[in-house]
Amino acid sequence: LGGGDPEGNPRLRTALLKARLANMPKDNIERAIKKGTGELEGVNYSELTYEAYGPGGVAILVDVFTDNRNRTAAELRHLLSRGGGNLGESGSVSFQFKRKGLIVLDAAEANEDKVIEVALEAGAEDVSRTDGDLEVITDPESFEAVLEALEKAGFTHTSAEITKIADTQVGLSDDKTRQALKLIENLEAHDDVQSVASNLDVPEGFSMEE
Repeated sequence: LGGGDPEGNPRLRTALLKARLANMPKDNIERAIKKGTGELEGVNYSELTYEAYGPGGVAILVDVFTDNRNRTAAELRHLLSRGGGNLGESGSVSFQFKRKGLIVLDAAEANEDKVIEVALEAGAEDVSRTDGDLEVITDPESFEAVLEALEKAGFTHTSAEITKIADTQVGLSDDKTRQALKLIENLEAHDDVQSVASNLDVPEGFSMEE
């Protein structure tokens, strides 16, 4: 959407950062940029967000990057139907989410007070402890600055990304939670899917084993 130059395209800068964190080869990164800017002949890609409901009515957002909308939509419908969900109308789910930066650190290896001090000083919105992790939330514009500040302070993160976070979360029965998590896992495994967000509240220490 903003062109192939990361200096003038904040979204591309974030994508490159995510690729670097995942140790993606340089050739793959360059090819992906060319796909996005339409420089590969005969290949036209679209960036889309599908809104859906999962088991128990849990809200799901699926971001995809595809060269065939009809194929992707049909395959996602199949995954959702098989997993106890269905596609929703445009706008039916997205209003429940906001785009945020999320940086996760291992709470056992990071001093929580120091993380809070560094993150908030760099512009983070919030720091919380969740199931053994420290989660740093930022607005998208402050994401890079907060991540860089944490790295300079010597903290190692387990993940860092721009994602969509639900305003409120929904708790389900254990069976429905397992079913919803399995559906999300299957959606994330689809080749065209870039990310999946939901408002599912997974209790601390929850197990997929019945």
